[in-house]
Amino acid sequence: MPGAPRGTGSGRRVGAPAPDSGGRRLPRTLHPVAWWIWALALATAVSRTNNPLLLFLVLAVLGYVITMRRTEAPWARGFKYYLYLALTVVAIRVVFRAVFATGITPHDHFLFSLPRIPTPDWYAGIQIGGPVSLEALLSAATDGLRLACMLCCIGAANTLANPKRALRILPGALYELGVAVTVSISVAPQLVQSVQRVARARRLRAGRNKGMRALRGIVVPVLEDALERSLRLAAAMDSRGYGRAGSATPRSRRLTGTFMLLGMCGLCAGAYGLLDATAPKLLGLPALAAGSLLCVAGLRLGGRRITRTTYRPDPWRFAEWAVAGCGVLSAVLLFSNVGYHPAELNPSIYPLSWPTLPLVPAAAILLAGAAGFLAPPPSPPTPRVQPQRTEEAK
Repeated sequence: MPGAPRGTGSGRRVGAPAPDSGGRRLPRTLHPVAWWIWALALATAVSRTNNPLLLFLVLAVLGYVITMRRTEAPWARGFKYYLYLALTVVAIRVVFRAVFATGITPHDHFLFSLPRIPTPDWYAGIQIGGPVSLEALLSAATDGLRLACMLCCIGAANTLANPKRALRILPGALYELGVAVTVSISVAPQLVQSVQRVARARRLRAGRNKGMRALRGIVVPVLEDALERSLRLAAAMDSRGYGRAGSATPRSRRLTGTFMLLGMCGLCAGAYGLLDATAPKLLGLPALAAGSLLCVAGLRLGGRRITRTTYRPDPWRFAEWAVAGCGVLSAVLLFSNVGYHPAELNPSIYPLSWPTLPLVPAAAILLAGAAGFLAPPPSPPTPRVQPQRTEEAK
């Protein structure tokens, strides 16, 4: 048609998201920083309470959001292993509390008694073995459950956020550190994927060995796959110029290191001044602000030697603000102590009683679960097209 641009007969702007067959835009994934802000804010809210009802509600919210918004990527399949790690943390905490007993009072509920091991005088204050009460085990279980929920929040961020996309957002000075962190984060999901692939291949080959006998047949192929993947990664990084010093001079490197070192010292001094009420006023906000300025100056100076281009930068739109905001608002409500008594967040086990569910903290945690429908839905799996039989095949 005359007047139409060449190569774009549909009239769609080049670079714009292509609509699907129904006229809607293709689904997109949420910005990775938004998922990390949401998860870290929820972990901060978890650190405020040891109420088991609220902690189980946090686990339910995490499960709902991951079920609704995880993708089909390899790193999106490892949340169940974080749950296994969380159960291990709780079990270790309970076992340690039972072994290293702290005594029992007449008002406690006696459960069982372990053999007492005598300890020397310099080991006073800690006894190994002895009577174990129900209150001691419940206290250990709630403390372990709080730590387990924080681990699951980090696992949710690793499951929902794309680590490779998060690498593009880091400043140029932190690019090398970001690559190392990204590679280390993606190791566990890749190992899980390798184990699942080897186990599936063994089942197809009618492998009947189980337990320790099957360990050799799984570990060797997984280690070989990991070695080949590391060699491919090293070759790809070398071909893309990773590790090149660029045009940085020794003077600029020394100046960058000095700025960063002084900035980190200022941040540590400022944090100490804010936490200690008896510290001088200069160790508070002034030291924190000076350390932040020095760190920013070091990052800007160090980022000049690395030139990067971004292909299709990740947008930050209403969905990102909504997901990050509901997580931050949940943490703010649990730290504000408004509408509920602070003791409801940390119910006492002595005397033993059933914990209550405070309405405002529960609503704050459910508010964090709104990320399950505020975030854009992931891309649906591509349906497999069945080949049609021809008349000759019939």
